[in-house]
Amino acid sequence: MLTKVQNWGNSQGIRIPKAILKETSIIVGDEVDVYAEADKIVIQIKNQIRGKYLIENLVAEMPPDYRSEEMEWGDPEGREVW
Repeated sequence: MLTKVQNWGNSQGIRIPKAILKETSIIVGDEVDVYAEADKIVIQIKNQIRGKYLIENLVAEMPPDYRSEEMEWGDPEGREVW
């Protein structure tokens, strides 16, 4: 697919067609790694994080002696079924 390098303020950029983003599962806001390889510019998904945190990193920070426990959230509200 042909596109053009354009000036955007003090930088240059290219527009990535929607079909390419869909094919690679990249969405707006995803972090990508951009690097040169021989005569190519490679754009590679860094981490497909759809939020602020990775669950693996959060679990790794838990203390080894952590034990989950049930919490009381109060009486049902509305049409909740318990």
